[in-house]
Amino acid sequence: MYKPVLSRQSARLLSSKGAAGASTTHFGSKIVPTEQKSKLVGHVFSSVASKYDVMNDVMSLGIHRLWKDHFIAKLDPGMRPNSTEPMNFIDVAGGSGDIAFGILDYAKAKFGDTQSTMDVVDINPDMLREGEKRAMDQGRYYNDPRVRYMVQNGEELDKIESNSKDVYTVSFGIRNFTNIPRGLEAAHRVLKPGGIFYCLEFSKIQNPLMDVAYQQWAKALPVFGSIIANDYDSYQYLVESIERFPEQEKFKSMIQDAGFQSVGYESLSFGICAIHWGVKV
Repeated sequence: MYKPVLSRQSARLLSSKGAAGASTTHFGSKIVPTEQKSKLVGHVFSSVASKYDVMNDVMSLGIHRLWKDHFIAKLDPGMRPNSTEPMNFIDVAGGSGDIAFGILDYAKAKFGDTQSTMDVVDINPDMLREGEKRAMDQGRYYNDPRVRYMVQNGEELDKIESNSKDVYTVSFGIRNFTNIPRGLEAAHRVLKPGGIFYCLEFSKIQNPLMDVAYQQWAKALPVFGSIIANDYDSYQYLVESIERFPEQEKFKSMIQDAGFQSVGYESLSFGICAIHWGVKV
């Protein structure tokens, strides 16, 4: 079985780990000091930031675009015509802007909502810059007073007020958190009572034949990453991070443990990914 080779930069980070006895966690298939994981993940996404769409197209054969459209449509976001209060959205690990911009587009198209606000937050400044560049190139949501781009750790969200958001979204990002339960607790904290936690993430395939086919495809993904983006290691990590993410029922339990109620999920494409949700009461 192939054992991925870390980049020189990542290797230097590992060699600088703290004192013996420090807690550890998973970085793909490797065990690393807990305090180093966010830096290692940061290097991965800095590496793939400029080719983020290409990365997702390769990993999902382009289907991620349909998943995201369904994710937004199912959420049905936007300020209703009889409401006097705009909605406050936060999209976490959303530096690319695709979900955040999609939500605002949907709210305007369906409900005529041009008042609701959006915080686009990401721990990685390079990913945020890509999102801002995309907004500028598309001529929307750039220098828009309704939209804030913020470097934030999703496990802390220390610049986000408690009980301030109506909807928290995270798309293909929560599996990269060092401490997922802590991230879920942060989501619960920033949501208003009645607020919705809404997550799209790779999951566990429920059809055995489809699972075999997907596992064979996954083995080839780092090779494609090397060819397309000259980056084998980052794609290898991304594949391994998917493998380590909990299956649907387990993640549902984690959301409940964070304090959410009315928790549920919908598997997409035989379980390649899933939409998870919960309500703060």
